[in-house]
Amino acid sequence: MKKTLQLLLLLFSVSLYSQIIQTTKSNDIKLSTLPYYSFKKGIGITTPDSLFQLNIRFRIQNRVTYIKNEDENGGYDGQVRRLRLRFDGFVMNPKFQFALQLSFAPGDVGVTKDGQNLNVIRDAVVYYKPNKHWSLSFGQTKLPGNRQTVNSSGALQLTDRSINNTKFTIDRDFGFQIHNFNEFENKFSYNFKAALSGGEGRNQTGKADDGVAVTGKIEVLPFGAFTKDGTYFEGDIQREKKPKLMLSGAFQQNNHARRAMGETGIDLFETRTMKSVLLDAMFKYRGWAAMASYMSRTTTDTAITVNPVNAAEINYAYVGSGFDYQLSYLLRSNYEVIGRFSTQKAGDDIKALTPDTNEYSLGVTKYLWEHTFKLQSELTFDKLTFDTGETKNNWYLRFQVEIGI
Repeated sequence: MKKTLQLLLLLFSVSLYSQIIQTTKSNDIKLSTLPYYSFKKGIGITTPDSLFQLNIRFRIQNRVTYIKNEDENGGYDGQVRRLRLRFDGFVMNPKFQFALQLSFAPGDVGVTKDGQNLNVIRDAVVYYKPNKHWSLSFGQTKLPGNRQTVNSSGALQLTDRSINNTKFTIDRDFGFQIHNFNEFENKFSYNFKAALSGGEGRNQTGKADDGVAVTGKIEVLPFGAFTKDGTYFEGDIQREKKPKLMLSGAFQQNNHARRAMGETGIDLFETRTMKSVLLDAMFKYRGWAAMASYMSRTTTDTAITVNPVNAAEINYAYVGSGFDYQLSYLLRSNYEVIGRFSTQKAGDDIKALTPDTNEYSLGVTKYLWEHTFKLQSELTFDKLTFDTGETKNNWYLRFQVEIGI
């Protein structure tokens, strides 16, 4: 009897041990099929075989503005200025990358009109990056234009880009791009960038034409690369220990453009070939940051287009030029004081139709977590001078909260 009990106990122990081993192996198999998560820039998910990676990020800009235009009653405007979702990662190999950005705020999407596309898609682009020096892309994304546009709207010191950026920038477009990077920490660096695109802006599915946009850009960094890609955000939040300078120039010819500002603006009654020149300088050192830019647009024909059905109705390409100057200092408390002056001159073709503008802005920003979480306040004054000699003075006061990952 005793031996029988011992034998039964032995058999039970072997059976239990076998179940534990099987369960452990089963859990090991299950765990080996689960994705890996990371929490750096956004929420990252990588498959166990490392053949796919997805990074998820979001960004919100909430603002309230008091606006006072001359000869008008003042008023308050509260809105979600930007609401973005971004997805990026790679497929099969880190050399094959993708980026997708969607926008949902009314100011990003615009007014829905019959026969026009909804502008939810901002970026939808695939990249091939064979090494750290080269990047080839295909899809819809930002063109290699002026610095303020290339920088994310979440990386600005003031609550929005300048009046010149609004009128003269070259924006997102669909096409091919090739970038060559040669950046080093403390020695002369340079980058070359080029694009061949449709020239009609984002989310265009209208009538095809034979016009394309050709864009080229060169960036020179005489003292080496900025800390943590500091060319891609405004202000010296990294407090550069050595002086850092970037000089850049871009040129675009947009053949047979159908919109007033090339990739953006209202539709023209006739196409126009437009040429844009975009020059930038950025300097940072020990909390000080300075930026200067020049932007211009010309057309090979008159900028004014006439409705063939109604000669009294006209639309015009926005031609002219402008300068921006911006200076800031970041205190040790992470409060930053920013000043910007912009001057904009309308081209001769359209002087009778739109005013010249001088804009003065003063801002104070509190960085709670660099550009990822910040509080911004801004006071801006605009002086409009019309071709008749008449002037108008407008101003606004704004508070904005930016948060994102």
